[in-house]
Amino acid sequence: MNGTQFEDPIAVCLAHPDEAILAVIAGVDGPSYRPLGACMTVLGKKQYAGTLSSGCVEADICLHALEAKEAQAPKTVRYGKGSPFFDIQLPCGGGLDILLLPNPQMDVLRDLQDRRDAREPVSLCIDMTSGAMSLHEEGATAREGDTLTIRFEPEPRFLVFGKGPEAATFAALVEAAGYPNLLLSPDTETLQSGTAAGCTTQHLKSAQFPDDLAVDHRTAVVLFFHDHEWEPPILMPALQTDAFYIGAQGSHAANAARLETMRTMGASDADITRLTGPVGLIPSARDARTLAISVLSEVLHKLNEARA
Repeated sequence: MNGTQFEDPIAVCLAHPDEAILAVIAGVDGPSYRPLGACMTVLGKKQYAGTLSSGCVEADICLHALEAKEAQAPKTVRYGKGSPFFDIQLPCGGGLDILLLPNPQMDVLRDLQDRRDAREPVSLCIDMTSGAMSLHEEGATAREGDTLTIRFEPEPRFLVFGKGPEAATFAALVEAAGYPNLLLSPDTETLQSGTAAGCTTQHLKSAQFPDDLAVDHRTAVVLFFHDHEWEPPILMPALQTDAFYIGAQGSHAANAARLETMRTMGASDADITRLTGPVGLIPSARDARTLAISVLSEVLHKLNEARA
């Protein structure tokens, strides 16, 4: 495997328990391309998964990681501001501390991956001196002395309901970006388009929110229907979930009619305030591609606001 930023470093680490060296950003001084706690797995001189910079230091990290592996001891390397390596520069002008763990605890990482697969928030604590690891229910990403804590939240997940090119294009964009998603539609052509784009699909046989859908605080529910009668029976149950974003396509007039219908169905003012409509950062987007980009940007912006 050549170096790539697209492989999940924890998964690669678990897949190569004997060779893997885990590299983690353990300190950030000033601007940085990647945040505190970002991970990279090194397997050889030019073999790694994940990235800790814009490509400036990965090759050198691999060399230091192999040295740590040979010494069988954790090692911290400084790059950029305050670094002894004057020939390696960070374009952002900041400084990075990279913790190298030659023997990461696979049992702890396996438990971590299980938690991530189950979409359970969890914090990984690392003793930078000994390399000892432990998992905790609470704890924000931070470094205190020689203890580094990394918070792992579930990836944003998208439940896409709808019919037509808007629903299929949005689901395809989400899939291309690498986010977990499910496209639900009553329309065979829409489902076929989603499948061709690599999306997971489900045939929606009636206007309802399936009981077996798992929805957590990192899930977005987005509706793309031209027949707006489908929307209230799906949106009402969605409002009873922890979804951080619930929105539906349509004009301002369609949105007003939708909200009025939902009020007659028992939606409270608090419920109504949770709904986004019309969806998207770009007003009156007229084609499926622009609408998809507009809505995805809005959803991620809202998620970022909630995190701040």
